Amino acid sequence: MKNPVSITAINTVSPLGSTTAEIWKNYNTSHHFFTNTKIDDSHSWAGFLPEPLKGKAENLRSEDSKYRHLDDSVVYAILAARNLKADYKIQKDGGINIGSSRGATGLFEKYHEEYIRTGKSSTYTSPTTTLGNISSWVAQDLQLEGPEFSHSVTCSTGMHSILNGIAWLKSGMVQSFIVGGSEAPLTGFTLAQMKAMKIYASENIDFPCRSLDMQKTRNSMLLSEAAGLLNLEDGIKENAVAIIKGIGYANEKLKHGASLSKSGKCLQKSMKMAMKDIDPSQVDAVVLHAPGTIGGDLSEVNALKAVFGKKLPAITSNKWKAGHSFAASGILSLEMAILMLQHQEFLSVPFSDFQHKPDKLENILVNSVGFGGNAVSILLGKINC
Repeated sequence: MKNPVSITAINTVSPLGSTTAEIWKNYNTSHHFFTNTKIDDSHSWAGFLPEPLKGKAENLRSEDSKYRHLDDSVVYAILAARNLKADYKIQKDGGINIGSSRGATGLFEKYHEEYIRTGKSSTYTSPTTTLGNISSWVAQDLQLEGPEFSHSVTCSTGMHSILNGIAWLKSGMVQSFIVGGSEAPLTGFTLAQMKAMKIYASENIDFPCRSLDMQKTRNSMLLSEAAGLLNLEDGIKENAVAIIKGIGYANEKLKHGASLSKSGKCLQKSMKMAMKDIDPSQVDAVVLHAPGTIGGDLSEVNALKAVFGKKLPAITSNKWKAGHSFAASGILSLEMAILMLQHQEFLSVPFSDFQHKPDKLENILVNSVGFGGNAVSILLGKINC
């Protein structure tokens, strides 16, 4: 982009925590943040919010009766939004776009089971399971007065919200935009869907999610619950935590509903678009989507090789540590990139073959891709570089 966009605030709630200090500390540990626990009728690895955050979610529900019937995906987004507001003065007339891949998963399953059992549905079923719940409730909680909408583009939903926010900013219709994603997918039915596709981790080993382990012989994706929000403003602001230098997006022809070409065609296109104003050699690192599946990881690495040639930038991912949170996953990856830029420290995957560390961190590319062959790439830059 000729005119960068500033990220003036960011907050996520995830298995890694909710404060910048806590999250950075946890990134610098050598262990993962998954629990092997019983969900419905079987034991599965999954990434849950820490107990203090779970407590805050329950306190939010009890503080006001109107929050009592909200899905976890909405409550987690409200928690992240309140943290965002505590760190930054949010403009009331700004816009908001928080997406979700699955939406009100827990409530939908609860109310559907109730209907199957009784033949009746709760009064709260329809208003609490619509996808627009997340943005509208966060806007209510923050008392925003600008445009609000939600969307779903599978796993790249959170990154697509950034594209939407930038479009609104560049139109001049708003001066700031809150964007992000929220997901609470840890239900028996959702895990069963992933297991039916044979992509979910099944080994009880030290690192059950083998994201960027190119020698793995089994798929190892793991789900986690999380929400992540950014505040965007046009131009370079003095209080920015990072700047968005480029955006890219693309899709590719489908062979089936979950297909992605072996060469990662959509990722190649999105990365090239995001880097159109700089030479690829200026990209110091890439935070990959890398879900931990054999095909997904290989496709993205192949795309990188096609775009960067033999001299690859430093490569990393956070899913081995914090899991795949669908719509929120791209925002967590962006946060990881921002933290690396701020601390000038590269975070590698301990068991991956990709151990090259860059001499500096000024430009980091972040990828996200989802079912349907849709990809988004965001080029982040360090402040004053």
